[in-house]
Amino acid sequence: MALMRRQSLVKFDAPLCETIVETPKPQAREVLVRVERCGLCHSDLHIQDGYADLGGGKKLDTTRGMTLPFTLGHEIAGVVDEIGPEVPQELIGARRAVFPWIGCGQCRDCANGDENLCAKQRFLGVSIDGGFATHVLVPDAKYLLEYDPLPVNQAATLMCSGVTAYGALKRLVNRPRQRNLLLIGLGGVGMMGLSFAQAMFKQPIAVADLSAAARETALKNGAAIAYDPSEPDVFKRILKETDGGFDEIVDFAGNEKSMAFAVSVLARGGKIVVSGLMGGQFTLPMVQWVYKRMTIEGFMVGTLSEAHELMRLARAGKIKPPPMQEEPMADVQKWIDALRAGRVVGRIVLTN
Repeated sequence: MALMRRQSLVKFDAPLCETIVETPKPQAREVLVRVERCGLCHSDLHIQDGYADLGGGKKLDTTRGMTLPFTLGHEIAGVVDEIGPEVPQELIGARRAVFPWIGCGQCRDCANGDENLCAKQRFLGVSIDGGFATHVLVPDAKYLLEYDPLPVNQAATLMCSGVTAYGALKRLVNRPRQRNLLLIGLGGVGMMGLSFAQAMFKQPIAVADLSAAARETALKNGAAIAYDPSEPDVFKRILKETDGGFDEIVDFAGNEKSMAFAVSVLARGGKIVVSGLMGGQFTLPMVQWVYKRMTIEGFMVGTLSEAHELMRLARAGKIKPPPMQEEPMADVQKWIDALRAGRVVGRIVLTN
């Protein structure tokens, strides 16, 4: 039996370790994909920690139901090596991106195409083994997406940071008030969002981030203006420059300070989509919520249908790829540490 190498979580709040196991044999409609690229996502850090920050000293336990060792990684692209007996033979050897947000296939949400909302989900790299490995077992061939002529690293990142940014921005399309748009947080998802926003919206795109390097990179990649949220009285400056604030905001950071900043620069009647998971607790006086007539929507990853929409846009050349950096899969812990320390601009893509 052939063996596969994995960069595995063997203990929560501890470094990943290499483990070697027998390569799984696909059954029914399962597909074994040889991993060529797998992106590193900030949510991988939360899974490694074993909790998400709820604010006020409270934590959400994310370890329940997980069996160690466990393989992280959900931005996957590779080559089909083996297939189950119910999968067409011509798929063997095909290069595909892997949609990881897989539901149970039986519940109401799955029936509606909202597998990303499934309570009994089988998310790759989150609840079943993912792509920080030489191979990954995909539950059904329908989750494989053609990506030619895109580069393989771009195809991989479209499956999480891409579909997350696309889905979040899509919640702002065709609103009646669209004078301006602000993107907060310029990590891997935020940079992806900047790339997509230029294809999806006509108005200039503003960005905000604490990192000077991230702001500079965003300006080089199409942002019209970049704000430092820590600048004294920056919200007063923004309200003046924008004639009352931003009509549309996406918070790709998702923490207490980023949301406080978002609310402070939101125009009356505006909408905030929160897509980041850095954590904490957000509070807002009810009078202010009503007075500003604001809308706040939480959003986490897109659907398989949205992944196909996004892939069509990218394959048609309508989306400029954001900054990416390829690194060896064996060095994943090094780059997890760098991401945790805020030393990564753009997306790290791990290679086999």
